[in-house]
Amino acid sequence: MARTAKLKKLTAVSVKAYMDGPDAGPLHDGGGLYLRKREAGAYWYLRLTNPATGAQQWHRMFPDDPAGSYPSKNLALARAEASRLWDLRSTGVDPRAERKREIQARHAQDQAEQDAARRRVTLRALFDHWALVELAPHVGKDGKRRGRKDGGEYIRLQFERRIFPALGDVTAAAVTRADLLRALDDATAAGRLRTANVLLSGLKQMFRFALVRQIVERNPLDTVTKRDAGGQESERERTLSDDEIKALAAALPDSRMNKRSTAAVWLILATGARVGELMNARWTDIDLDAGTWHLPETKNGRDHTIHLSAFARRHLDLLAALKETTDDGEPVPWVFPNTAQTGPVCIKSFGKQLADRQRTADRQLTRRTALTDSLTLAGGRWTAHDLRRTAATTMAALGISGDVIDECLNHVIESRVRRIYIRNRRPEEQARAFDALGAKLDALTGHSAEISNVVAIDTARAA
Repeated sequence: MARTAKLKKLTAVSVKAYMDGPDAGPLHDGGGLYLRKREAGAYWYLRLTNPATGAQQWHRMFPDDPAGSYPSKNLALARAEASRLWDLRSTGVDPRAERKREIQARHAQDQAEQDAARRRVTLRALFDHWALVELAPHVGKDGKRRGRKDGGEYIRLQFERRIFPALGDVTAAAVTRADLLRALDDATAAGRLRTANVLLSGLKQMFRFALVRQIVERNPLDTVTKRDAGGQESERERTLSDDEIKALAAALPDSRMNKRSTAAVWLILATGARVGELMNARWTDIDLDAGTWHLPETKNGRDHTIHLSAFARRHLDLLAALKETTDDGEPVPWVFPNTAQTGPVCIKSFGKQLADRQRTADRQLTRRTALTDSLTLAGGRWTAHDLRRTAATTMAALGISGDVIDECLNHVIESRVRRIYIRNRRPEEQARAFDALGAKLDALTGHSAEISNVVAIDTARAA
């Protein structure tokens, strides 16, 4: 208390005069209490001696108070705080060290609260965060496209159906392996083996994302494999034979399938495009005069240009004749618009049209086509993706090399070294391959083009 008696050299008037005047040096009230001007304002300081080194140090008062400057903290408040600090010092406590401990304690408390908040993130909220950062299409720092083309909508749909009903509102940190395996087992028991594996892969990726961000302490599925979920999936090998393509050409007109869907069958066979790529096609990306279809975004993240054979162009001409306009009089931009003309048709719609026409009569679905076996072929059930595989197989039968077929189908080269150093996509050879495929399809479907197992070689280029 003796130190406090040395205070009170200043008055409110002298402090105001100091603030209004040009003097930039510290103003001393005695007992180590100072008022110092700074760019952001004027602050009260206590001059203290470091007990370890004996050095004089400035201790700013009211450091954590947003209103800690003069005049919010006037002379009377500053003296009261100085008296408190000197009393604290007289007990052997260093105010600077005490403040440091208080700051560390606050930081620890803030960290604990943040950790607790992260632990309160529900599984659904975690999915939304993961989808925004990892699944949404975006360009990375390296200039390459990242994320999924559909923005994660397919995996979200599976989570909505099989994960969220039971676990969506459960905190991610509280979800156990047993909880997740129960959901996967339900999918497996329903015969959805691929769905179970897709869910397992998505869940493992999502929890790995959460682990890095300290939302969970461990990945509950880190040791779970496909063997514990849907099991090893058998690769489909179904392709349509030449005779089946002929039979398909005869069956499609009587199947009462939507004209656009009928054209889609032939376009997948003629281009080897993925069904999602075809259903999302826009007229602005198709140049019928040049005979090209440009895909700016594809499953593997790189763009792709497909050469359109005469066969493919003929079916696109039929689709062009079906073009419609919006209520505003603008042309609908999608080649396969939905019924509301607000976007592309759902790819599942096309798949259902094919599947519904490959059923036995006793398996007809309510309010669906009665022509249940109109597209049944001798080799058994076939899907839209089987058409893509058939396109590749037909090219191979025509003598086209595998590496050119890979380029036609926009497959990524497996070798990292080849991907880096071989940048030529071989467009001329792709064009010849697509033309040969189109000629084959023309002949199989009743047009006059001759079928040849020899791919024409550009002699000028070869020379």
